[in-house]
Amino acid sequence: MSGQVISIHVADKAGGPLSALETAELTAGRGIVSDRHYFRPDMEPKRELTLIESEQIELLNRDSGLDLSPEECRRNIVTRGIRLNDLVGREFRLGAVRLRGMELCEPCAYLADLLHQQGRLGDLTRPDFVARLTHRAGLRARVLDGGMLSAGDLFDSAGDGV
Repeated sequence: MSGQVISIHVADKAGGPLSALETAELTAGRGIVSDRHYFRPDMEPKRELTLIESEQIELLNRDSGLDLSPEECRRNIVTRGIRLNDLVGREFRLGAVRLRGMELCEPCAYLADLLHQQGRLGDLTRPDFVARLTHRAGLRARVLDGGMLSAGDLFDSAGDGV
């Protein structure tokens, strides 16, 4: 199976719930038009977009006894069949949108604290949760060429040998 976008998510405020979108507009240098980060004047390029592998969410759930949804992992784009860690420093496409992998999106205490407050960590401590997702929590990416992105859009390595 070739890599593809499984789902797209945005939040309208910090800590607020993520909403799933079937289609989203991405703008170069800004990210997803309807996401809260899009409107930040101090946006760092490496924070425009976050991605996570659905396989890593499934592995976390299986190994920890959790039942987290993609929205609860607080990433903008959930993929399947793409090794996101391999895309750091590389250009790639999702559908018509050209992106550059900037850095790993390591799990943070903020996510662990939010899930803990919601009673969603089960028997895991916050440090255990962070440790289980270290180097598996996704990718931060920059939007180089914007466009429309939809669930089901395919991955293309953009010809750089990925």
